[in-house]
This record gives sequence, C-alpha cells and structure tokens, in this order.
Amino acid sequence: MADVFVFHHAQGLTPGVAAFADALRAEGHTVRTPDLYEGRTFDTLEAGLAHAEGTGFDELLDRGVRAAADAPAGVVHIGFSLGVLPAQKLAQTRPGVRGAVLVHSCVPVSAFGAWPAGLPVRVHAMEEDRLFTDEGDADAARTLAAEVPEAELHLYPGDRHLFADSSLPSYDAGAATLFLDRTIAFLRALEA
Repeated sequence: MADVFVFHHAQGLTPGVAAFADALRAEGHTVRTPDLYEGRTFDTLEAGLAHAEGTGFDELLDRGVRAAADAPAGVVHIGFSLGVLPAQKLAQTRPGVRGAVLVHSCVPVSAFGAWPAGLPVRVHAMEEDRLFTDEGDADAARTLAAEVPEAELHLYPGDRHLFADSSLPSYDAGAATLFLDRTIAFLRALEA
C-alpha cells in the first residue's frame, strides 16, 4: 500500500479533506494530512484565501515541505488547490517520490524545475471552474499532460472549484466519487 501525504486547500484541513484521507486509509494506505493552517479552518474560500495571503504563500509552501521532511521514499503527494503548491514542489524536487495527484489546481512545471522522468501525475478539475481556467492552472495542466507521458488530465463537467470536499457547499457527489475512484485506482497501479 502507498504512503500518502494529503495537503489541504485554502479553507483548511476541513472535515471533507479528512474524509478523503479516511477513504484512502480504508483502502489500506498510510495517509498523513499536514495542517498548514495550524488548526484554523474557514467557512468561505474568500476567508481562507485572505488567511493564506496574510500568512504568505511562501510560508505555507515551506510548511508543507517541512511537514514531509522525513517522508520515506515512495511517497505519493496529493494536493487540493492551495495544497497543490507543496504537493507539486515535493513531487518535482524530492527524489524517490512515487506519484502525484493535483486537484483543482496545477502550477507551471517551470516553477519548480523540470518534471522528473517517469513520475506519474494525475490532475483533476472541473472544466468550467474559473479559478482553474482563468488563473493559468488549466494551461499548466494541459502542458503537463502533453509533455509528460505519465501525466493524465481529468476534467469533470461543472464549474465548482472545491468539488471534491464533501463538507463544503461546492461539493459535487458524482464528480467527487469518480475522482476518488480514479485516485484509488492510481494508487493501486503504483503498487503493481
């Protein structure tokens, strides 16, 4: 089974992110959920983003990297939106990472250097999510999928940003279930 780090989105380590981690644990995976907000959660995305901006995105990125400092080889990094920053940086810069799953966001690969040869990655987002399409994430995800043979981009119908968090109003049960199923299958394939 995989050793997985799940990095939360801008609203914090919500019950929905914890539920996703628990679903992976139920499949036998070891899952860690670093809390980049030190216990704080926010009722709205806007409030969470304001907190992130106040804390500083570089500081949050550093917290995520520090949280995985002692991670064993073979880790899979999963990031939700804001959590894509540490997940993608760790995937691109730490030797021995087994895979990455980037949800709701994708950073241009050039932000952290080259994509490691042979490292599989999956990107999941809603096709009309304006935070994904208008902020450059969609372009970054399409470029990654086009240039990295082990990359796949999964777009779901709809316009919700945090569709995979069951504790938020933006939750979309159909898309979230398919995303979870695909992530479980991805983790199983890494074990093969």
